[in-house]
Amino acid sequence: MASLSPEQIKEIADYLDMGFRCFWHSENKQVFIVPDVNNAMFMDTDVWDEDLKKLEENFLDYQEINRMDSRESFEMMEDFIETIPDSSRIKTNLINALNRRKPFREFRAEIDDSGDYREEWFAFKDQKLQEWVSEQVKRFD
Repeated sequence: MASLSPEQIKEIADYLDMGFRCFWHSENKQVFIVPDVNNAMFMDTDVWDEDLKKLEENFLDYQEINRMDSRESFEMMEDFIETIPDSSRIKTNLINALNRRKPFREFRAEIDDSGDYREEWFAFKDQKLQEWVSEQVKRFD
Protein backbone atom coordinates (compact mmCIF):
# COMPACT_ATOMS: atom_id res chain seq x y z
CA MET A 1 0.00 0.00 0.00
CA ALA A 2 1.72 3.14 -1.20
CA SER A 3 0.68 6.58 -0.15
CA LEU A 4 1.70 10.03 -1.25
CA SER A 5 4.77 11.81 -0.01
CA PRO A 6 4.46 15.12 1.87
CA GLU A 7 5.80 16.83 -1.26
CA GLN A 8 3.07 15.28 -3.43
CA ILE A 9 0.41 16.26 -0.90
CA LYS A 10 1.68 19.84 -0.89
CA GLU A 11 1.75 19.89 -4.70
CA ILE A 12 -1.85 18.64 -4.89
CA ALA A 13 -3.00 21.16 -2.27
CA ASP A 14 -1.31 23.97 -4.21
CA TYR A 15 -2.89 22.93 -7.51
CA LEU A 16 -6.33 22.56 -5.95
CA ASP A 17 -5.95 26.05 -4.51
CA MET A 18 -5.16 27.36 -8.00
CA GLY A 19 -8.33 25.79 -9.43
CA PHE A 20 -6.95 22.64 -11.02
CA ARG A 21 -8.43 19.16 -10.75
CA CYS A 22 -6.26 16.48 -9.20
CA PHE A 23 -6.53 12.74 -9.57
CA TRP A 24 -4.75 9.81 -8.03
CA HIS A 25 -4.26 6.60 -10.00
CA SER A 26 -5.68 3.76 -7.92
CA GLU A 27 -3.06 1.23 -9.05
CA ASN A 28 0.27 3.02 -9.48
CA LYS A 29 -0.50 5.91 -7.07
CA GLN A 30 0.61 8.52 -9.58
CA VAL A 31 -0.78 12.03 -9.32
CA PHE A 32 -2.51 13.43 -12.40
CA ILE A 33 -3.25 17.17 -12.58
CA VAL A 34 -5.38 18.87 -15.23
CA PRO A 35 -7.12 22.23 -15.49
CA ASP A 36 -10.77 22.40 -14.55
CA VAL A 37 -12.08 23.00 -18.07
CA ASN A 38 -15.38 24.27 -16.64
CA ASN A 39 -13.59 27.06 -14.78
CA ALA A 40 -10.55 27.72 -16.96
CA MET A 41 -11.84 30.87 -18.63
CA PHE A 42 -8.45 32.46 -19.24
CA MET A 43 -6.37 29.33 -19.53
CA ASP A 44 -5.28 27.78 -22.81
CA THR A 45 -6.41 24.20 -22.19
CA ASP A 46 -5.20 23.02 -25.61
CA VAL A 47 -1.80 22.13 -24.13
CA TRP A 48 -3.63 19.75 -21.79
CA ASP A 49 -5.62 17.93 -24.52
CA GLU A 50 -3.48 14.78 -24.41
CA ASP A 51 -3.70 14.56 -20.61
CA LEU A 52 -7.44 15.24 -20.61
CA LYS A 53 -7.96 12.52 -23.24
CA LYS A 54 -5.88 10.04 -21.21
CA LEU A 55 -7.95 10.84 -18.14
CA GLU A 56 -11.22 10.47 -20.04
CA GLU A 57 -10.18 7.12 -21.51
CA ASN A 58 -9.11 5.74 -18.12
CA PHE A 59 -11.42 7.65 -15.79
CA LEU A 60 -12.34 4.64 -13.64
CA ASP A 61 -8.66 4.09 -12.80
CA TYR A 62 -8.48 7.45 -11.00
CA GLN A 63 -9.79 8.83 -7.76
CA GLU A 64 -10.45 12.56 -7.79
CA ILE A 65 -9.04 14.56 -4.92
CA ASN A 66 -11.60 17.30 -4.47
CA ARG A 67 -10.98 20.86 -3.42
CA MET A 68 -12.85 22.34 -0.51
CA ASP A 69 -16.29 23.62 -1.27
CA SER A 70 -17.25 27.16 -0.28
CA ARG A 71 -18.72 26.09 3.07
CA GLU A 72 -15.51 24.29 4.03
CA SER A 73 -13.39 27.23 2.89
CA PHE A 74 -15.55 29.59 4.93
CA GLU A 75 -15.08 27.37 7.99
CA MET A 76 -11.32 27.43 7.41
CA MET A 77 -11.39 31.24 7.50
CA GLU A 78 -13.43 31.11 10.72
CA ASP A 79 -10.92 28.67 12.22
CA PHE A 80 -8.08 31.02 11.33
CA ILE A 81 -9.84 33.94 13.00
CA GLU A 82 -10.05 31.86 16.19
CA THR A 83 -6.21 31.72 16.29
CA ILE A 84 -5.98 35.53 16.53
CA PRO A 85 -5.99 37.14 19.99
CA ASP A 86 -9.36 38.60 20.98
CA SER A 87 -7.81 42.00 21.62
CA SER A 88 -6.56 42.31 18.04
CA ARG A 89 -8.20 44.82 15.72
CA ILE A 90 -7.64 42.48 12.76
CA LYS A 91 -9.76 39.79 14.42
CA THR A 92 -12.71 42.17 14.58
CA ASN A 93 -12.11 43.28 10.99
CA LEU A 94 -12.00 39.70 9.73
CA ILE A 95 -15.15 38.73 11.62
CA ASN A 96 -16.91 41.74 10.11
CA ALA A 97 -15.59 40.81 6.66
CA LEU A 98 -17.16 37.35 6.91
CA ASN A 99 -20.48 38.91 7.81
CA ARG A 100 -20.57 41.22 4.79
CA ARG A 101 -21.80 40.56 1.32
CA LYS A 102 -19.12 38.66 -0.67
CA PRO A 103 -17.30 37.38 2.44
CA PHE A 104 -14.45 35.71 0.52
CA ARG A 105 -13.51 38.92 -1.26
CA GLU A 106 -13.91 40.95 1.94
CA PHE A 107 -11.78 38.51 3.94
CA ARG A 108 -9.05 38.59 1.27
CA ALA A 109 -9.06 42.40 1.26
CA GLU A 110 -8.73 42.54 5.06
CA ILE A 111 -6.05 39.86 5.25
CA ASP A 112 -4.02 41.50 2.46
CA ASP A 113 -3.79 44.66 4.61
CA SER A 114 -3.07 42.86 7.87
CA GLY A 115 0.73 42.84 7.96
CA ASP A 116 2.12 39.74 9.67
CA TYR A 117 -1.30 38.10 9.84
CA ARG A 118 -1.26 37.81 6.06
CA GLU A 119 1.71 35.44 6.23
CA GLU A 120 0.12 33.58 9.14
CA TRP A 121 -3.04 33.15 7.07
CA PHE A 122 -1.15 31.67 4.12
CA ALA A 123 0.75 29.27 6.39
CA PHE A 124 -2.50 28.28 8.14
CA LYS A 125 -4.31 27.83 4.83
CA ASP A 126 -1.47 25.76 3.34
CA GLN A 127 -1.47 23.47 6.37
CA LYS A 128 -5.27 23.02 6.32
CA LEU A 129 -5.31 22.31 2.58
CA GLN A 130 -2.59 19.69 3.00
CA GLU A 131 -4.54 18.08 5.83
CA TRP A 132 -7.60 18.12 3.58
CA VAL A 133 -5.73 16.30 0.80
CA SER A 134 -4.19 13.81 3.25
CA GLU A 135 -7.60 12.87 4.62
CA GLN A 136 -8.93 12.17 1.13
CA VAL A 137 -5.90 10.09 0.21
CA LYS A 138 -6.25 8.03 3.41
CA ARG A 139 -9.77 7.09 2.35
CA PHE A 140 -8.51 5.93 -1.06
CA ASP A 141 -5.48 4.07 0.28
